[in-house]
Amino acid sequence: MRKKIGLKEAMSIGIGGMVGGGIFAVLGLAVSLAQGGTPIAFLIAGLLALLTSYSYVKLSQRYPDQGGTVRFVNQGFGRSTFSGGINNLLWVSYIIMLALYASAFGSYAPNLFTLFNPTIDFHIYTSLIIVIATAINYYSIKVVSAIEAYAVVIKLIILLAFIGIGAYGLLGNPNVAQLAVSHWESPLKLLTGGMVIFVAYEGFELIANAAPDIENPEKNIPRAYYYSVIFVILLYLIIAVVTVGSLPFSSIATAQDYVLAEAAKPMLGKLGFTVITIAALISTFSAINASLYGGSKVSYEIAEDDELPHQLTSQLWGQPIGLLITAISTLLLANLLQLESISTAGSVGFLLIFAIVNLVGFKLHREVGGNRLIPLIGFIACTIALIVLISQSLATNSTGVIVAFSIITGCFLIEFIYKKTKS
Repeated sequence: MRKKIGLKEAMSIGIGGMVGGGIFAVLGLAVSLAQGGTPIAFLIAGLLALLTSYSYVKLSQRYPDQGGTVRFVNQGFGRSTFSGGINNLLWVSYIIMLALYASAFGSYAPNLFTLFNPTIDFHIYTSLIIVIATAINYYSIKVVSAIEAYAVVIKLIILLAFIGIGAYGLLGNPNVAQLAVSHWESPLKLLTGGMVIFVAYEGFELIANAAPDIENPEKNIPRAYYYSVIFVILLYLIIAVVTVGSLPFSSIATAQDYVLAEAAKPMLGKLGFTVITIAALISTFSAINASLYGGSKVSYEIAEDDELPHQLTSQLWGQPIGLLITAISTLLLANLLQLESISTAGSVGFLLIFAIVNLVGFKLHREVGGNRLIPLIGFIACTIALIVLISQSLATNSTGVIVAFSIITGCFLIEFIYKKTKS
């Protein structure tokens, strides 16, 4: 029998999934897009995640399954080419998130280690951390779980300390004026900024995979989703306020890839910079560790549902073959794409996936005993956000949009070919 988990453990899965490497990777990007309105951009993205979590709550209660999102999509659309394409996209979106975390690690690491020429540091550290995390996944899943458990506590303590000291440091800081409405970007750009950084919230969906093991599911599943999302919204809002209020926009732009560490300097000097850098390295490393395992599980579930070749259920060195494929794909993406392109592609993928999950919640509202209006609003909101993100990004980050469309097309094309050849 599997051990049942309580509300705290379920919340830690959601919070750990969201506060992985996302905030360290995309905070600087968010400020570059939304300027003084960065807290609003995080709020918009968070509210969309909270709205979508309603569908996840109802579907998790009615269809508790380790497959999580994969099971929900199949439940709503059957094992069709469409559901297979969406589930393939989920696997690839995990890979995109892994590339985002690895890129963040590669950006923060040179601030502590200067063994190599700065021009090649990023790629060395980015690749090395993927290889190390893959080796740990092959060595022992228990080690992966232990690293994640400790990392969640460490990064939350450091981030909460950053917030406490940072809020005090805002007193008398002239940069607080940057938070004024006059420094906000237009509403459309705020929405675009929120959607580009939407990847910082996607991790709440990991609670769905743990749903079968949550004790007292009728009460604890809704609490786990809502409490964790609301907590992370508040955490990100305050972090955004402290960051924008601590540094001039020019400094944020210069240190975009490691801005959270730079924001600690006005309060704690070099010590603060170093502590936040260490927190970023721990956080992104643990996120890579956990997401590699999650990605291999998704590929296994898809193959088991016969939406990808059954060979993906076979094992290599004691783990699903999908683990090695996920790791190699992550290495390629992280080293070939810029962080903004990775973030845009990841957000496009998850916005589409969440739109579909909301649509499933709407279609199955009678079966799950839910309100049909909330999932419908969630579906419409995700769709509008997706359209805005794509249309706005075409002008500023066409590479990210091209990558996203190529990935989506590829996921459905592979599924179509597989279904045709199989029949």
